[in-house]
Amino acid sequence: MKNSNSNTKLILLHPYIQKQGSSNRLWLLAFISFFTIAFLLTLIYTREAITGKTTATSTTVTGPSSYVSTLGGAPLPTTVINTLLHYASKSNDSFHMTHSELKPISDVLRKCSSPCNFLVFGLTPETLLWNALNHNGRTVFVDENRYYAAYFEELHPEIDAFDVQYTTKISETRELIASAKEQIDNECRPVQNLLFSECKLGINDLPNHVYEVDWDVILIDGPRGDGPEGPGRMQPIFTSGVLARSKKGGNPKTHIFVHDYYRDVEQMSGDEFLCKENLVEYNDVLAHFVVERMEENSFQYCRNKNNTSTKASSS
Repeated sequence: MKNSNSNTKLILLHPYIQKQGSSNRLWLLAFISFFTIAFLLTLIYTREAITGKTTATSTTVTGPSSYVSTLGGAPLPTTVINTLLHYASKSNDSFHMTHSELKPISDVLRKCSSPCNFLVFGLTPETLLWNALNHNGRTVFVDENRYYAAYFEELHPEIDAFDVQYTTKISETRELIASAKEQIDNECRPVQNLLFSECKLGINDLPNHVYEVDWDVILIDGPRGDGPEGPGRMQPIFTSGVLARSKKGGNPKTHIFVHDYYRDVEQMSGDEFLCKENLVEYNDVLAHFVVERMEENSFQYCRNKNNTSTKASSS
């Protein structure tokens, strides 16, 4: 029989070993605590930064509205308007408007209820003036040159400009007007959403919201209107008439100004689609029309013009 005590071993733990194990655990605990605190601080800082950025963005977006409401939609002082008109009319640019052309548009903008919706065809030497005169409202510019529109917006971020590809030629004016009159019961109706129209004189490639705005004032000072291959202003004139007649709310009347009205294209298109009965002022260069909203089932551009008989006589 083997002695059971022969395999017994005695293990002694030195106090230094016990102390070392405790020290390692303390270091590990401190390490974990440090990273936990660092993680929590990072999380708190990130949340504060995001909250601050959101608040700043909200302030940036709502700031102008709050400023306008503080002003109560007050118009520009008369002295400021007159000063702007004076210097704009004295511009060295060869194609700038004269004071007699600027003032009728300025007068209408001054009387327009705030916020005023102002649509301008053409980026011209007066672009910054129009934007300033309508400082409490919405001003949108439409130009034929996409590169110039982008360049102008980059120079002046406060300007809202879009480009459009015109498909007309001045040499085709009579044919295009005749085609629109033939399609008056269909694609070229005087009351419609042009976004879904195939009328050759309708502009249908602008951003959707442009067709949803009830425009108070429209100025047609573009595109190019010289030379047989130029696009002419038939499309903006027709489109402006449709936008005015198709308004859903706001003021039922729309002021439409056509610049360079002494030219044949502007006069022919204006007579057909804006109508002589709506012409309230004309000073050899600038024509001022006031076009009223129409019922959806209306199928004539001018109330005092029988389009059916015109169509019949032309056929």
